[in-house]
Amino acid sequence: MRRSHPAAIGTAAGVGPDNGETRPRQHVLDLDDFLTGEIASVLENTHAMKEVLKRDIKKVPTLRGRVVVTLFYEASTRTRISFEEAGKVLSADVINMSASGSSVEKGESLLNTGLTLQAMGVDILVIRHPHAGAPNFLARHLPRVSVINAGDGLHAHPTQALLDLFTVQEKLGCLAGLKVVIVGDVLHSRVARSAMWGFAKMGANVTLCGPGTLLPADLLRPQGRLPADHCLASVKVDTNLDRAIQGADVVMALRLQSERQNGGFLPSIREYIRRWQVTESRLTSAKPNALVMHPGPMNEGIEISSGLAHGGSSVIEEQVTNGVAVRMALLYQVSVSHGIIDTPIARR
Repeated sequence: MRRSHPAAIGTAAGVGPDNGETRPRQHVLDLDDFLTGEIASVLENTHAMKEVLKRDIKKVPTLRGRVVVTLFYEASTRTRISFEEAGKVLSADVINMSASGSSVEKGESLLNTGLTLQAMGVDILVIRHPHAGAPNFLARHLPRVSVINAGDGLHAHPTQALLDLFTVQEKLGCLAGLKVVIVGDVLHSRVARSAMWGFAKMGANVTLCGPGTLLPADLLRPQGRLPADHCLASVKVDTNLDRAIQGADVVMALRLQSERQNGGFLPSIREYIRRWQVTESRLTSAKPNALVMHPGPMNEGIEISSGLAHGGSSVIEEQVTNGVAVRMALLYQVSVSHGIIDTPIARR
């Protein structure tokens, strides 16, 4: 039987006290309403989940008898497969659903699709949608379902941000005080938006870098700066990558989407490569043990050089591996918080 817990839908946070505590959380919509303690708890549980993935038999009964549906209105490889693997390792029944071939093609609304899944007894709904706010909309209307945002429009991609945080913490030992440079098409990147929240909340110093046309206008204008006590007030903006990368602990390159390459946002691809491509020579200005990251899929030779993408500084493959463990931790956390399960992480 489910226990009743308030849904942690929340509004844009970042201000107010954060004493490191955790709280019941039915949904994972973005990191703006996560407390520092909640993020730390997810990262801690991810370590336990990664131990499960190292076993010869990668299976625990934690979510046995529970139903997880992945509802993807956009194409995906890494996120969708990692959620499917995460659910199956936890012994959940995972059902993959896409807009193609479903009642969506017949005109069924997002709300009616969600209500139908709730009526069928689905416990957790993982959704990717091209429109910002779609997961939040479902979270408000599906009281018996936990909703996890797998990417919505240009808004957020919280699970990607959490796996990035875990990867950096695992490699460098901590997050507080690190210099994290995110370079590329920040304006249209849901990954960058969630990563800003996550790294800033955990005490890292974030610098956004890229062409002025691909950076958020409100952060470029001094009058648009946030209040001093806001979580993102420390985020810096720099259009010069050679300057921004100096002393960096982490450099994350963002994918330059084809519509931006031909949409008037750049003078030319050659100019972008010359000024903002993350290369081996540029990385020499960062710290000696600096990490190179990319959320994927990559355009090698455009936003990142091929040698660097597959070199010793790259943790891109580790990001993919850690994605499974992080999503296991999130499936577990919302299940416990929403009363779907009562048992701790199963160990043998």
